[in-house]
Amino acid sequence: MKNNTTLSNFFQISLHQKIIVIAIPMILSNVTTPLMGLVDTAVLGHMQGAHFLAGASVASLIITQLYWLCGFLRMTSTGLSAQAKGSADPNQLNQSLFQGMLISVVLGCFLLLLKDGILTLGLFFADASPVIEAVISEYFSTRIWGAPAAILNLVLIGWLIGQQKAKQVLLIQVLANLLNLALNLWFVFGLGLDVFGVALASVVAEYFIAIVSLTAALKIIGKPLIQKKWFSLVYLRPLLSLNGDTFFRNLVLQACIAFLIFKGVGFGSTAAAINAILMQFFTLIALGLDGVAYAAEALVGEQKGKKNAKGIIYVTLHGLLWSSFVAVLYSLVFVALGSEIISILTDQPNLQIAMKDYLMYVYCLPIIAHWCFFFDGVFVGLTRAKAMRNSMLLCGLVVYFPTFWVFLDDENQGLWLAMLLFLLTRGISLGGYFIYLCRTQKVVV
Repeated sequence: MKNNTTLSNFFQISLHQKIIVIAIPMILSNVTTPLMGLVDTAVLGHMQGAHFLAGASVASLIITQLYWLCGFLRMTSTGLSAQAKGSADPNQLNQSLFQGMLISVVLGCFLLLLKDGILTLGLFFADASPVIEAVISEYFSTRIWGAPAAILNLVLIGWLIGQQKAKQVLLIQVLANLLNLALNLWFVFGLGLDVFGVALASVVAEYFIAIVSLTAALKIIGKPLIQKKWFSLVYLRPLLSLNGDTFFRNLVLQACIAFLIFKGVGFGSTAAAINAILMQFFTLIALGLDGVAYAAEALVGEQKGKKNAKGIIYVTLHGLLWSSFVAVLYSLVFVALGSEIISILTDQPNLQIAMKDYLMYVYCLPIIAHWCFFFDGVFVGLTRAKAMRNSMLLCGLVVYFPTFWVFLDDENQGLWLAMLLFLLTRGISLGGYFIYLCRTQKVVV
């Protein structure tokens, strides 16, 4: 009887529906996110002179990396918001929103204070011609004024995901992209603002997202209940610690990816081009797997807020099923259409031939990577950032870099073998620790 009850709980249609309702809009939202950059590229590409596109692309990369490093705010905001939803505690709900907003605004303003130094550093590494440097400076100096809104958006979007408002997040992203498109066309071709107009359109879109997201959040909480003590160091310290651990986790991941890219360049132009193509496959995979991971963040966090250990386990099992399904689907698509996708990404025959030696990595990547993608979502929902940090650091130092040195003679293929083992062991370490938490009844502590 007990086994039948467990089996029936696992096949709860309602729980599968909850995962789908969050995952699909988030997948679509992930797809629309790069569109803002795509619109900018298309407009810049129609200007007179390639230096406009070249300079703005470098400046946009600098901005993107800054915002990516601040991505820890989105993760912690989602976990705390989801737990507040599960606890049904208005104070916790308000605290999770307003504390995150305070930290994000301070961080955004801090980036504004450092803007000149960041630009100088970016120009140093870019080592561009004077005409391109001028475009980099103009685009960056305009776009950076969107930093307070962009960093705030990480908290607000994360908070809305934790409240399971995936459809609203998708709608906000779509409207922002449409606004960005309209402003780009008006500012550049209507008013003749060129690079300044492209950057200004993105800034306006970022503040639009912030205003609309904040409006949606305030609608959920009703009348704000703000307590002054929330903003004291004593009350902020746990959140700062959580953000610090998540930031360090992101930093280690970025270091591993940067090592792969730069080391690949050292192996020659063909290896660098191959890695660029493989990273596009990795990005495609992330679009789908992140959607399921977001669902795990929201639903696991909700169950933790309810102090429901069984609920956490059920959500994890259901979510793991969907993550596996998406991963297998990706692999089947890559097996069937991998060569065609490569042909779309490059028309160089020698590069297409060289990529054949890497097709097995493409086929295996979704199956291997989905474990760490998904369990990252579970641990975000549990707000166990230390476990994520430790897993990332352990797998980087003990698996990734040592594996590369062992397979150094294989050069670029050794790099990707190390990356696959890194992703696999991250999934195993997080999954193993989750099982430990469940068996020791510490999963809701």
